[in-house]
Amino acid sequence: MTKTSIGTRIKKFRELREVSLEELANRSRLSLELIKAIEEDKVYPAIGILLKISRALGTRLGTFIDDQLTQDPVIVKKEELDSKETIRGHRYDLPLKFYSLGQGKTDRHMEPFYIEIYPESKDVDFSSHEGEEFIVVISGEIEVTYGKNKYILKQGDSIYYNSVVPHKVCCANNEIAKIYAVLYMP
Repeated sequence: MTKTSIGTRIKKFRELREVSLEELANRSRLSLELIKAIEEDKVYPAIGILLKISRALGTRLGTFIDDQLTQDPVIVKKEELDSKETIRGHRYDLPLKFYSLGQGKTDRHMEPFYIEIYPESKDVDFSSHEGEEFIVVISGEIEVTYGKNKYILKQGDSIYYNSVVPHKVCCANNEIAKIYAVLYMP
């Protein structure tokens, strides 16, 4: 199956639901210009923005991240990880690469990811959305800003938080960090 862009998937789903661009902008509290740019693949949305769009359309985040269906259980072998890359950060000037670990499980309530975080990630904006996040550091060090507090996490460390509080995850130094992250959206 040929992969389609996230912008194309959002547009198709919006049209299927018979929701206008203006209505989606109102429901998601995002600008009309931003939604148009996302659908035209001129801008690549951050996870927080994708969550707002998915909520506004009454669907889960994975609807826009995957475009394949599989049966339980979903197994991702390490050597197949590159084929699971779903959010191509560097292509869109984001210093992150997301690999979906739940791709194809259409009834999921969590979004599990393997994420590579690059040193330039300190410039990434804060995120805030419904739900919870759980992160485990595989290698490197990350800095998590949660509200007004900053935490440095090293290999083997984890953090679990309510994602409605503004938060930011970035490299703590000039080395690539690798994490597993699970997002839960009620």
